[in-house]
Amino acid sequence: MSDAASPPPAGATEEPAAGTASVTAKLDKKKSIILGVIGLAVIVLIFWKVIPQIGSYADAYQAMQDMGIASMLVVGFAVLVYLAVYGFPFMAATPKLPYWPSQQVNQAAFAISNGVPAGGAFGLAVQYAMLATYRVPGAVATSAITAVGLWSMFVSLGLPVLGIGALSITGGSTSYSWVAPVGLAILATMVVVLVLIVRSERLAVAVGRLGNKVIGPLRGRISKLHDLDLVAPITKFRSDMHGLLTRRWHVITLAQLGVILTQFAILYVALRGIQGWDQPGTSVLAAFGAFATAQIMLMVPITPGGLGTVDAMIIALLQSVGVSAGDATAADLVWRAASYVPQIIVGIVALITWFRRANRALSGIPVDGATS
Repeated sequence: MSDAASPPPAGATEEPAAGTASVTAKLDKKKSIILGVIGLAVIVLIFWKVIPQIGSYADAYQAMQDMGIASMLVVGFAVLVYLAVYGFPFMAATPKLPYWPSQQVNQAAFAISNGVPAGGAFGLAVQYAMLATYRVPGAVATSAITAVGLWSMFVSLGLPVLGIGALSITGGSTSYSWVAPVGLAILATMVVVLVLIVRSERLAVAVGRLGNKVIGPLRGRISKLHDLDLVAPITKFRSDMHGLLTRRWHVITLAQLGVILTQFAILYVALRGIQGWDQPGTSVLAAFGAFATAQIMLMVPITPGGLGTVDAMIIALLQSVGVSAGDATAADLVWRAASYVPQIIVGIVALITWFRRANRALSGIPVDGATS
């Protein structure tokens, strides 16, 4: 990627609230309720019918009871590391944004997106609003939110490729071997298109024109595509993202990798704690293969955070590398609870503290911690 002017400094006086208003205006309450009900039904179905067929809740309960205090403390430490690392992505993607505001934005968005049925759009609006109170300009906020979202998607597509390789080495299930080529193809396509768009305005225009040709046959069938010209939004995307991605893509990558690897650490220490640290257990590579391959289910937008869908796949893949049904189910349930519940709580705390700051800002009371 070539270098160019960076985004305006985070202390500029651009109006950030416009982005929030536009996102909020697009929220479809009826659609959100329907999607929320569907997602909830799928979660119940998976944990009620699917997981009991591949795992064992009774054996899992017994396995968790057998965990010692030391193993629980190790899991707790891994959770604390994960929660701490979760604050870095927005810090990496937003120039001059301090750590605590970055932590607030990411944790609050997680709490809303994963704790509220179909809360993704609302979580996006809250991210804009939170960044606005830290005097982050609208264009910079848009770039940061887009970059964090894109890189999260890249990780979700790239990990399964590594996971299939790890499973092949450790003798795990080959039933999901299709995941590697599919994930790699999608990831490679996305990365190539992104690089072309960011590299030069001429290439961005060319990508837009190619997109227009691709959707051409659909214009007569889908009314929303009838007058859509992809050149304008793609060139605008390039102007918004160019400076950020050319200067900070590696930092954003490290932050996202830190998040996913510390999340895996919770699963692994939970599994080894259940198996017994003093006993032969599952290798890091085998456990990583199961965890990484299951991340492909994050691309199925039925349940928040892959709740249920990722779990079922992790349990099945852990058993394919020799983990018993009870231990696999127990490890997954401990991992899910340990990485989900505390984060929801932290997200709620982040929202409450931010609401206090926002109220002070609206009341004209000076607040500290803003970017400048």
